[in-house]
Amino acid sequence: MAVVSLQNLRYRNPRTVEEASAMVGYVQSLFNLWNVDALVAGFTPNCVIRFCDLPEFSGRELLRKLFISRSQHQKNYVHIKTFRSLMNDTISNTWESQWQDALTGQTMTGFGCEVWLLRNGKIAVWEGAFNASPVSWRAGADEF
Repeated sequence: MAVVSLQNLRYRNPRTVEEASAMVGYVQSLFNLWNVDALVAGFTPNCVIRFCDLPEFSGRELLRKLFISRSQHQKNYVHIKTFRSLMNDTISNTWESQWQDALTGQTMTGFGCEVWLLRNGKIAVWEGAFNASPVSWRAGADEF
C-alpha cells in the first residue's frame, strides 16, 4: 500500500479510499492524545455538529467546549476508528473506545458511528452517535 501524505489533503477532500482512510487514522490519533486544538482545526469555521442527544450546534468554539468537556471526563482514553466508506465528499467510520470515567473511576467502553461531510479537506458537518457502558456490563452482553 502506498503511503498517503496528509499534507496533500490540507485544502482538498480525500479522493481515494487510501486518502480517506489516512484522514480517519489521523483524526483517531488526535482523539487518543486529546489534541483539542488540532481536532478543532480539522473542522470548517461554520461546522454543523449533530452528535448523539446534544442539540444541533455550529461553530468551532462550541465544538472546542465539547472536546474539552469530554477530555476532562474521559481519562486514559483509547480510541480506535475504522474507515468504512468514501462517497464523493462524505466519509463514514465506526469507532470503539475505552476510558476511565473521571467522576466515578469506572472503566467504560463505547461504540459509535460517524458521517463526515467534507469541504476543502475539513469536516463541515459531523453527524455521530454512540453508546457507552461500564466494562462490567459489557462482559455480560453475550447473555442476550
